[in-house]
Amino acid sequence: MRIFLVRHGESMGNVDKDIHRTMADHAISLSPKGVDQAQAAGLVLGDYLSGLGDVPVREHPGLRRPLRPRMWVSPYLRTRQTADGIESTIGMVDGPRGGNTDSRILDRREHMLLVEQQFGLFDGLSDEECAAQFPAENDHYLKQRRFQGRFWAPMPLGESRFQVAQRVHQAFGTFHRDAERHGIENIIVVSHGTTLRCFVMMWLHLPFEWIEKERNPKNCSIRLIDNSVDKGYIYEGG
Repeated sequence: MRIFLVRHGESMGNVDKDIHRTMADHAISLSPKGVDQAQAAGLVLGDYLSGLGDVPVREHPGLRRPLRPRMWVSPYLRTRQTADGIESTIGMVDGPRGGNTDSRILDRREHMLLVEQQFGLFDGLSDEECAAQFPAENDHYLKQRRFQGRFWAPMPLGESRFQVAQRVHQAFGTFHRDAERHGIENIIVVSHGTTLRCFVMMWLHLPFEWIEKERNPKNCSIRLIDNSVDKGYIYEGG
């Protein structure tokens, strides 16, 4: 299976972290720059897919069809908007044309298990505010970090990275069933930084320490996993 992992474009939360104090994380939109980044990622994906040529049709030996991956998207607003931007340009070589595209996407579906890590009551708070408002939980979190165990420490009313990895792994069953039952062997996953790192770690069976050292992907970067081989970033985004 060939998997293209795309982080969402720059969000308003990336521009101003204080927005998390007044707005729920799932409702935060892309910035204007993020919209442009999504369209640029679509052009890169379209160019890359066109270079792969056609693929065999399983049901009809000897026939071939254009490579059209299924797109799986986190249902957060910023990831939906990123998917919109990708779809607007992925079938083009010279940018958007008012929505008339020769899309290289088979279809687009959402998966709840691809959402961002839930930061719970820590969401939008500074380190100092976390320590003041939730001293016991913050002390536990900091203890884990001192032993390179940030992966295990949950946020109050939120998730640890361990829990994100668990739910991402549950989503793999959907992708494997698609491959076995419907011949979907190429997918685009539009998600979030921590979620995508957990995806790579679980798909490639890497140790939990890997995620502590791995940098967060840049906005609209594209990472390729090809037949369980990490090909790295084919587009750095940002």
